[in-house]
Amino acid sequence: MHDIRLVEVGPRDGLQNEKTLVPLATKVELVNRLSATGLSVVEAGAFVSPKWVPQMADSAEVMQAIARKPGITYPVLVPNEKGLEAALAVGVTEVAVFGAASEAFSQKNINCSIAESLDRFRAVIDRARLSGVKVRGYVSCVLGCPYEGAVDPGKVAEVAARLMAMGCYEVSLGDTIGVGNPRAARAMLKRVAEDVPMGRIALHFHDTYGQALANILACIELGARVFDGAVAGLGGCPYAKGASGNVATEDVLYMLNGMGLSTGVDLDALAAIGTWISGELNRPNGSKVGRALSAKG
Repeated sequence: MHDIRLVEVGPRDGLQNEKTLVPLATKVELVNRLSATGLSVVEAGAFVSPKWVPQMADSAEVMQAIARKPGITYPVLVPNEKGLEAALAVGVTEVAVFGAASEAFSQKNINCSIAESLDRFRAVIDRARLSGVKVRGYVSCVLGCPYEGAVDPGKVAEVAARLMAMGCYEVSLGDTIGVGNPRAARAMLKRVAEDVPMGRIALHFHDTYGQALANILACIELGARVFDGAVAGLGGCPYAKGASGNVATEDVLYMLNGMGLSTGVDLDALAAIGTWISGELNRPNGSKVGRALSAKG
């Protein structure tokens, strides 16, 4: 048992905002390379409408082509029963549903209220569990919303607890626009942990304002042990032009290694993948650790 579990979201959350379509072969190779680093979770795709997220239109093909390794889960995002049906058809073993703690964000992102989204997810979660498929829940905008501003931690706790009660084994709390700071992150996590066991909470920080590592450290001090990240800091914030997206998994891993916390993940191997995928996408490597290790040769 390792001290910290890292959930790699680069192939899904990291790639979904790339403006140029990434070739299927590159997506498959990215997942396969990540599978060889010691990661136990690699989020591989999303069964969503190609009209809204064209980058994820080939997720079924990705799932059929990757070399799934024993001991590694490859979750996919499913917004509704139609998405779940398509995911089940290619043999997924874990899916994720994606809600929000902000009413305005829920309306603009998935065209329904928070209450309506939870009602929709209930059928998805029930069907998935009947099929022997685990379900992870995401709650977005836990520290701020591009439309509403500050978000009440009590609302985050309410949505997280509802997802847990419906059957999610874990709930990932996402700072979608990266506006959080350690004090706010601690306060939010403490409030959620009143309603959801700490051991079933994950944190998903974006690094828009450069606070992600500090936020992760603050949450570790409170007892959090699961964190999402994207190799090379893949992704971007569509609500803040030019802003960085997900915290780079390499940067999180370097910090954890320095703290003596085990993850089972090979930093050098992960950094090499970050350098490779950044070149494939013709974009700067978003990981400071990745750039430093690359410069050392």
